[in-house]
Amino acid sequence: MTSPNGARPLEGIRVADFSWFGVGPIAARTLADFGADVIRVESEARIDGLRHGEPIKPGKTGHNVCAYFNNFNADKRSFLLNMSVEGSRDVAYRLIERSDIFVSNLTPRMFERWGLTYEELCEVKPDIIAAYQPMLGLWGPYRDFAGFGAVLTPITGISHLSGDPDRMPVGVGTNFPDYVVNPGHTVVAILAALRHRRRTGQGQRIELAQIESVSATMGPALLDYTANGVTQQRKGNRSSWMCPHGIFRCADDPSSRERWIAIAVGDDAQWESLCAVAEGAPFTADDRFATLLGRRRHEDNLNAMISDWTASFDAASLAIHLQSVGVAASLVHDGEDMCEHDEHLAERGFYEYLDHPETDISLYDGPIVKLHRTPGYLASPAPLFGEHTYEVATEVLDYTPDQVAELTASGVFS
Repeated sequence: MTSPNGARPLEGIRVADFSWFGVGPIAARTLADFGADVIRVESEARIDGLRHGEPIKPGKTGHNVCAYFNNFNADKRSFLLNMSVEGSRDVAYRLIERSDIFVSNLTPRMFERWGLTYEELCEVKPDIIAAYQPMLGLWGPYRDFAGFGAVLTPITGISHLSGDPDRMPVGVGTNFPDYVVNPGHTVVAILAALRHRRRTGQGQRIELAQIESVSATMGPALLDYTANGVTQQRKGNRSSWMCPHGIFRCADDPSSRERWIAIAVGDDAQWESLCAVAEGAPFTADDRFATLLGRRRHEDNLNAMISDWTASFDAASLAIHLQSVGVAASLVHDGEDMCEHDEHLAERGFYEYLDHPETDISLYDGPIVKLHRTPGYLASPAPLFGEHTYEVATEVLDYTPDQVAELTASGVFS
């Protein structure tokens, strides 16, 4: 899907992407989806760990085959620049001078070591919009602590609330802050800064301390403590105001894959609708469950009885039936379901398949929002490592071929 003239709303905007791993590249990828020219700065001396992550296709090796990395770096150009080599800072400044946005999620000590603080960038490009995403912010006693999503979820309280009450904290099973919260907040801030610059001609520094961005999602737990002195504890899939609210086993599919259904009942009317679908099941006639208070008081018994009822059903069919009578329910999807069997995502065209030089036809997430007049789209797969170094050096930075050869020989372009 493209706009009538093929233009995307951020075309003409250039991003110097000095980030790595998750939050920075994902934020920059969103800008690329809508037309920004994102130049991903990489180096052989400091290869993004996701380039060697998983999943990868069997038999594939090297810097260019990780599906995780490729998905979050589509529509970018890869430019090699070794910031530890003399002369590299001048090249970095030359790129920033020709860019509108600078993005990085490294620790403050790296910004300072490389000369990429906001004050230094302003000397080169006074109206630059510089988005910094250090885990713990640009200042404070722990500002230089390193970490990834697996560290950020415990430090913001998410892990403490994730899991069953009688077991250890389990977190959310993946680096949730990197995928959704922090990159989303960063993109909104960048768009606000672009609007401000268009109106005033002024750039600005954006500081997204990831700890604060994620802590903002913990509102109910924080308010419960400040208002009531209550420290919330893990409660598995249970809800404080819905019951039943959980995941229930259904019949395995023909290939013996486990199938589960999620069911969430928010009020008595929905409970009555669930009971109508489950007519004859023991829980439908049990007076203990007639009210929300009763259902919550006897939740263990209720969940066990619902599990007995769902055990013989096809999860997808049962979910559709429950939805038809107003009960929130869904098959618990796995990766195969999302990519191959979800009719809804398929009809909406969310997943896109692009031809990558080393991974062949591969699946990519499409743009996460849809603008009906100027929609985003993917124009190219993820770049090969260093694929666009010469192109960027000559076409964007205006170096001559001889200068490129010199900088390559000195290790700057490496």
